[in-house]
Amino acid sequence: MNRIMKNTSIIACLTAVVLLAACSDVKRKPGSIYMPDMAYSRAYESYADHSNLAEKGINYTSMPVAGTISREEDMPFHIAKDAAGDTTNYTASKLVKNPYDSLSAKDMAESERLYLVNCGICHGANLKGNGPLYKDGDGPYAAKPAALVGDAKYEAMPAGQMFYSVAYGKNLMGSYASQLSRKQRWMIIAYIKSKQQEGKKAAPASAPVATVIAGIAAK
Repeated sequence: MNRIMKNTSIIACLTAVVLLAACSDVKRKPGSIYMPDMAYSRAYESYADHSNLAEKGINYTSMPVAGTISREEDMPFHIAKDAAGDTTNYTASKLVKNPYDSLSAKDMAESERLYLVNCGICHGANLKGNGPLYKDGDGPYAAKPAALVGDAKYEAMPAGQMFYSVAYGKNLMGSYASQLSRKQRWMIIAYIKSKQQEGKKAAPASAPVATVIAGIAAK
């Protein structure tokens, strides 16, 4: 009986040792892993220096596969950004047409929302360059932003050139490529153009008044 109890104790002890070993936090390294990049995720810091990823065995360039675009970039813009001091591509962008030459009521409402969120702070809700950042010169931004409505320069600016400016930045305005997809950029530009047209249609209404004033001055 004692022998049986002794054997049982030995078996119990061995079982306990095996269980403790199985539950320990000792890391085991398998002989081989078929896809180590899939098995062990490498942390990727968005704004860190990634120039030496290849030296670490990470084959990632952050560039899309050649000949492909993301689902959000369904409207390729073939004009590249000009080199510093060059305006060749900026000039060439005049010929690019807006694929959204007209907007439905739903799209117009969304375009207005996108404009107010991203552009209104500078160019103003009425597109006349008097947003909260300028505020008649009392705002934190000293330079008056462009008046997109009422300024002949911007009313005559082609949609493609506007897109270039929004995509790459121009003068004091930075790029909005990270905030807006290409579709959203085109929608905002279509909204701006529609507001410019509305402003031109409203302008002739004041012509008779100007004619009367000119007639009085002539007398």
